[in-house]
Amino acid sequence: MSKNPFRYFKTSPEIIQLAVLMYVRFPLSLRNVEDMLHERGIDVCHESVRLWVDRFGPLFAGKIRSKRASYMRQTPQWALSD
Repeated sequence: MSKNPFRYFKTSPEIIQLAVLMYVRFPLSLRNVEDMLHERGIDVCHESVRLWVDRFGPLFAGKIRSKRASYMRQTPQWALSD
């Protein structure tokens, strides 16, 4: 049984995932992510975003890699013509 990695955080996992995605995917600073979340009604500190990126970034990257690998295993490989 795996433990919930979000168990000690008051913020919902969806908001944490959105903040990490915004920081990693787009060329934004931590303060820009904080401002964009504030515009959407989510009040977080840029230091919280930094903590989330450091803690959950590798976790989310591993999930993406495993999904991508399982998808690549399902697709047919290039066949060599004789």
